Amino acid sequence: MHIVVAPNAFKGSLSAVEAAAAMRKGILAANPGCRVSCVPVADGGDGLTEVMLQGMGGQRIETTVTGPRFDKVSAPFCLIPGKRLAVVEMARASGLALLPESQRNPMETTTYGTGELILCAMEHGAKQIIVGIGGSATCDGGIGMAAALGYRFLDPSGAALKPVGGQLNAVAAIDKSGVDPGLASIRVAAACDVTNPLTGPEGAARVFGPQKGASAAQVDALDAGLANLARVIRRDLGVDIQQLAGSGAAGGLGGGLHAFLGAELKPGIDLVLDVVGLKSVLIGADLVLTAEGQIDDQTRFNKAPAGVAHMAKAAGIPCIAICGAVGEAIQTLHDIGIDAVFSICGGPLSLEKAMQNAPDLLTRCTEQVVRAFVAGRRGASEI
Repeated sequence: MHIVVAPNAFKGSLSAVEAAAAMRKGILAANPGCRVSCVPVADGGDGLTEVMLQGMGGQRIETTVTGPRFDKVSAPFCLIPGKRLAVVEMARASGLALLPESQRNPMETTTYGTGELILCAMEHGAKQIIVGIGGSATCDGGIGMAAALGYRFLDPSGAALKPVGGQLNAVAAIDKSGVDPGLASIRVAAACDVTNPLTGPEGAARVFGPQKGASAAQVDALDAGLANLARVIRRDLGVDIQQLAGSGAAGGLGGGLHAFLGAELKPGIDLVLDVVGLKSVLIGADLVLTAEGQIDDQTRFNKAPAGVAHMAKAAGIPCIAICGAVGEAIQTLHDIGIDAVFSICGGPLSLEKAMQNAPDLLTRCTEQVVRAFVAGRRGASEI
């Protein structure tokens, strides 16, 4: 039997690589003779760097950048010198996981460090840059990232603004005279895991702001600020990002990357699956197992398990998803190729305990899933 394991990260608990190792252990406990192919995946959020390092055999480059609250943090990126390609994960520089709950406030956070990562990749010779934009602590429309690259955002008096979400409504003009000229020769793609527009009911502030610590009043201010930024960008740069699909990703960083760097916004999982070559790994497989921290109705919108399931379905291979929490309306996932969903939590368990014991819980659940699959196969062959 050949089983392909293609998990995403369990946010705050397991990387995609660690999840794949735990699942492999469970498979071999159920079926010691099984051939297991581990293909960790990502959709643009946490874990993209590790997945790309493994999938492309790249170099891990560590640098020090500005964190989401202007402290210094160490952040890696993946460099593939032969392709002059770099993969940058904004979560490593500007991510929510870098902040304790008490410091989570998208009025005060910045994507400046993400811009510094892009600059560092350029300095290492990258001509193509993939920016993964999930897991952000920010809602600054990408002005922090752009400020690191030489853009200045000016208030009505002409003074430069601090590049944080709380200053978006004060942006009156954009000065690009100091922009690094090398940016013109760089091709950038933004790996998105959502298709939200910049503003409005489905926009960056209203949908994702509360997750990043924004109060109701701050959500209103951030949405108005992003709308103001979009107006100024439209006037000064001639680019309309307000309703662009994916522009609301990472607190508007998707729109900022498009406006300031000409980035193409693509589903992150599509970019990753091409790189790791999942399609070829599936040839001859009997079962595909995917995984993520939570599986729910939103999973079908460009999340990693959905991308894996689509590819498995096209190849005619059953696909089972394993997760920490099973959300609402998972029946909608059956049409996209996820045949069943199982939780690693066998009974009542606090989130803290589940995260602490995630490797063992994932291994045990995977073992039982594979035992059921093998027994079903055996029963079918005896009919």
